[in-house]
Amino acid sequence: MERPVPDDVARVVAALKVEPVAWRPATRGGQTAAARWLVTLPDGTGAFVKIGATLDTAAYVRDEHLVYARLRGRPFLPHVVGWHDDGERPVLAIEDLSDGHWPPPWDRAGVDAVRSCLDEVHATTPPDDLPTIAQHGLEFHGTWGVVAADPAPLLSLGLCGDDWLAAALPVLDEATRRASIEGDALLHMDVRSDNLCLRDGRALLIDWNWACTGDPLFELASWLPSLEAEGGPSPEAVLPGPAPELAALLAGYFCSHAGLPGIPDAPHVRVMQLQQARSSLPWAARELGLPPPA
Repeated sequence: MERPVPDDVARVVAALKVEPVAWRPATRGGQTAAARWLVTLPDGTGAFVKIGATLDTAAYVRDEHLVYARLRGRPFLPHVVGWHDDGERPVLAIEDLSDGHWPPPWDRAGVDAVRSCLDEVHATTPPDDLPTIAQHGLEFHGTWGVVAADPAPLLSLGLCGDDWLAAALPVLDEATRRASIEGDALLHMDVRSDNLCLRDGRALLIDWNWACTGDPLFELASWLPSLEAEGGPSPEAVLPGPAPELAALLAGYFCSHAGLPGIPDAPHVRVMQLQQARSSLPWAARELGLPPPA
């Protein structure tokens, strides 16, 4: 039976207060190098175990646990079943959600469940010490200026040509500068299918290490490029109204990052960003009255 190295087994036992009787690697989802396991406990119940395997992933696991601790009992959170931090490789264990539906595919009921989940998240009073979007260091504004300074990474993706980009850049950049994303609402800030479990008509959100405060409409909009990329409805079918500034902002973020070199500790991120660039760039063009990217 495959299992972690002995030191990590001891850490998991310390977190769960019992030794699992079965282990298997969790192969679905996960954008970082954290170690992930599905375990069976002696009483027959299961748990999903995440181990911070690098300095970055250890910090992410600690941040996620803090959010769970401060928002314990909220209906959009999984149950935490164990925690241990020896200062080196923290272990977070949550309930096993394998029996839920992890989209795609998407249907209207699933989309509505996520929207209801986000409404609950945004109506929840955030913890006092939660950072803002700006304090997280997430660079959204000015990304089209980055593309203008060096368009080669974006052009290498084949999403648009030189002529289209040259004509569209001033419009995209100006719209992005008008976009507002700050606010006082609780945001998850990483809403994608690999962090969403649908069960009993509800959506649960996992991976809360990017939680912050900001504008709820921005969070809803930020989910939509991945939703469309996975066969779901277009952004216009989900948003309550036009959002040219947010569409331009999100397209700028994904288009300015997708063509960059890969991230060793997060090897799937560039692929995910490319998928969202493919849907967000045409969305921005539609919202701004630009020709389709070509």
